[in-house]
Amino acid sequence: MVHVKGGVLAGPDDVRDELWVVGGRITYDRPATARDVRTVTGWVLPGLVDAHCHVGLDAHGPVSAETAERQARTERDVGALLLRDAGSPSDTRWIDDRDDLPKIIRAGRHIARTRRYIRNYAHEIEPPDLVAYVAREARRGDGWVKLVGDWIDRAEGDLTACWPRDAARAAIAEAHRLGARVTAHCFAEESLRDLVEAGIDCVEHATGLTEETIPLFAERGVAIVPTLVNIATFPDLAAGAEGRYPRWSDHMRRLHRRRYATVRAAHDAGIAVYAGTDAGGGLAHGLVAGEVLELVRAGLPPVAALSAATWGARAWLGRPGLDEGAPADLVVYDTDPRADVRVLADPRQIVLNGRAVG
Repeated sequence: MVHVKGGVLAGPDDVRDELWVVGGRITYDRPATARDVRTVTGWVLPGLVDAHCHVGLDAHGPVSAETAERQARTERDVGALLLRDAGSPSDTRWIDDRDDLPKIIRAGRHIARTRRYIRNYAHEIEPPDLVAYVAREARRGDGWVKLVGDWIDRAEGDLTACWPRDAARAAIAEAHRLGARVTAHCFAEESLRDLVEAGIDCVEHATGLTEETIPLFAERGVAIVPTLVNIATFPDLAAGAEGRYPRWSDHMRRLHRRRYATVRAAHDAGIAVYAGTDAGGGLAHGLVAGEVLELVRAGLPPVAALSAATWGARAWLGRPGLDEGAPADLVVYDTDPRADVRVLADPRQIVLNGRAVG
């Protein structure tokens, strides 16, 4: 039995004095008998959420189970106890049987246009096959499907949209019929209106948002996961491709320069913003604290940035937080993270399924 006391942040403004972990679950009622109790004192948040990462994937494609376990453990040890896996070619279902590893919500495997994404990552198909592949991944995933909405077109030398509007609309409708939501990787401006008008639920990165598309996202309730720790790599990517694709390089630099203003404008317009890192491709795992700090640097109030990785993100994904009877997935910090989100980088105690880990 664990007794946690101090500041229990059950919500942004819902601060409680203590909670108990009994049988791996949270209760706010003091148990009638309390033997072998371990007491932990500090400020408590629900287990953090990385809403965009890739377990079972590295820069070259699928990885071994041993490497996938190491990736999941790295997330766990920084307090990220709920992961939305935004596309992986690996079968990581075995992780669901491990009480010591984070819970994962999978989007199946990426679906991309032929030769329009990173090699060994995605199903690479053409528009006539999009509905069938979306249906396949909707059945395999955990309520999400991931499209690659834009990528470099080598003939154009720049980012272009991958899917015709009618194909996207039919595919998204099929996913919704099967009970899955759809998200899409989108860096540039061009693909956004068509995908939103086709009924998409979320856009990853969303660096191409503009004054014209931000109101559309807000009106349709389309969320974004900016992955700012990944967008920080754009200048290096641009420098590496300058010789072959100068238009693409210039475009990537422009998207990078306005990244903070884009996220701030989206938040100010009422678009839901969630914290995700894009770890598992070219980035290391365990970066969610840095992503929350980036959201604050972009202009989100600290509590909104925290919610993007805790209360709000869990509600969006349909998973409980520090609720009565919920699995005890929580993180304890020395000081109030609402006062300074940098404390997220230094958890005092991590509890997963009612057991101290890390």
